[in-house]
Amino acid sequence: MLTHTGPEDWRAANRAMWDERVPIHLASDYYDQDGFRRDRDVIRDFEAAEVGDVTGRTLLHLQCHIGQDTLSWAHRGAAHVVGLDFSEPAIEAARALAAEVGIGPDRATFLTADVYDAVAATGAPAAYDVVYTGLGALCWLPDIRRWAETAVSLVAPGGFLYLAEFHPLTDVLDDESASRVAYDYFSRDAWVDESPGTYTDFSAPTVHNRRVEWQHTLGDVVSALAAAGLRLEFLHEHDMTMFQRFGSLARGDDGYFRLPADRPRVPLMYSLKATRP
Repeated sequence: MLTHTGPEDWRAANRAMWDERVPIHLASDYYDQDGFRRDRDVIRDFEAAEVGDVTGRTLLHLQCHIGQDTLSWAHRGAAHVVGLDFSEPAIEAARALAAEVGIGPDRATFLTADVYDAVAATGAPAAYDVVYTGLGALCWLPDIRRWAETAVSLVAPGGFLYLAEFHPLTDVLDDESASRVAYDYFSRDAWVDESPGTYTDFSAPTVHNRRVEWQHTLGDVVSALAAAGLRLEFLHEHDMTMFQRFGSLARGDDGYFRLPADRPRVPLMYSLKATRP
């Protein structure tokens, strides 16, 4: 069973938390809205290489937050991109950003909906050449099998799903040194936290702090996609991550965070591509 346990109000708690953090993220150096307005592209180098040329393709971004990644794919040539997120303030910000950078509704559409309701929200099953998701998305979902079935049903025949995510091993290691196993890799219990702040500013004053997250093993994710009918093309594991997840990480010249050079490496992110026959 891939459905995890958790409190009944998980969705409402998480939505309130994300809604409150949208303006904090919009003003942050992490998202650098001014830089995006100038460059219009925040896709990571490994993602660009693994997804490949999107020119003329349709792309759906599940759990798109404020739309920077979604609009980056439009900037890279996608014929039409759709961003979907359950936070109305995030979607409003994404629509505003699209207008600011001159990407009209004929090229980019943003929808407010829960990811599990994506088929009904888009009204377009099996319609997208690329379904794109990741980087901190799956931990907010209790049922990875339902997620996989939803995502796969949106991929057009011959299209693919691309996922880039933080490696589940990072949920197991101790928070400071990342040198020892401190938590249960196979836990299916919800992790409920009420810490203030956000990953763009850990000291930011916030009110809606209760959030509910779940761990998903690498095996669960891959098996769910396979069971939903996709063919795995690759699964890559990466020794870098996007932010200071552990106290021992250091930021390199390329902007990624890694363990010190004298430490044994462990995977901090992973990415996969799976195609629909």
